[in-house]
Amino acid sequence: MIYTVTLSPSIDYIVRMSNMRSYTTNRTDSEEFYFGGKGLNVSQVLAELDLDSTAFGFLAGFTGEAIEKGLRHKRIHTDFIHLDEGFTRINIKIKAGGETEINGQGPDIPDSALEELMKKLDQIKDGDTLVLAGSIPKTCPDDIYERMLERVKDKKIMIAVDATRKLLVNSLSMHPFLIKPNRLELSEIFHKEVETKGAFLLDETGATHTCGVLKQPVINTVGAGDSMVAGFIAGYLKTGDYGYALKLGSACGNATSFLPGLATRAKIDEVFAQLK
Repeated sequence: MIYTVTLSPSIDYIVRMSNMRSYTTNRTDSEEFYFGGKGLNVSQVLAELDLDSTAFGFLAGFTGEAIEKGLRHKRIHTDFIHLDEGFTRINIKIKAGGETEINGQGPDIPDSALEELMKKLDQIKDGDTLVLAGSIPKTCPDDIYERMLERVKDKKIMIAVDATRKLLVNSLSMHPFLIKPNRLELSEIFHKEVETKGAFLLDETGATHTCGVLKQPVINTVGAGDSMVAGFIAGYLKTGDYGYALKLGSACGNATSFLPGLATRAKIDEVFAQLK
């Protein structure tokens, strides 16, 4: 089983308009919403690739209920912790020429809920995969990822971490199988501007693998990195081959960027056939 952890899920509300003016009423040209959070995105793309996953995380209020109902899929098993207070955050993304984001804070996470999450990790067995992805709520301890990895350190599992600078760097001591910093995060970690594009994989032997991108209009960047993680995991579990896994991961990431929402199986297959 693949387990994904999303500590700060969200409903992403996207509005599109030709332009936006301050201090007046603006009208949208179109709008849509998606159930977001990096781990949840991974689960949704894994489902497109015919893989089951169990989603862990915290939900609260009517927005949390909407996410749980919206994620109903035969390949996505939800095992969330429901909080008594607050509500799961709403992120507003305004696309009006450029893109403006307003991200909500989300509910407070009490110590009792954190302990409940830790106990859920105990159901993970040898041979399973664990994906820790995304930001953490402001009330979670900074070392929460390290605590989770410590909890499962004696299990023979594959671990993927997709997080921002401090969360990612601090997890390295636990030797995850896969980390996926993006170009900006790499630049921050190494204090050096990274300008190249496409996907680059450095494996444990020191060998490198690369995969390019397709030149198509980019519609959406939200969830592209999460889609890549899902594709890489699916590809590696299927073949054990880094090259194939990187290509499938790149296909999933590209597919999401060419669609309004997350990658679909049809788009993934189309892109995969064209990638080099």
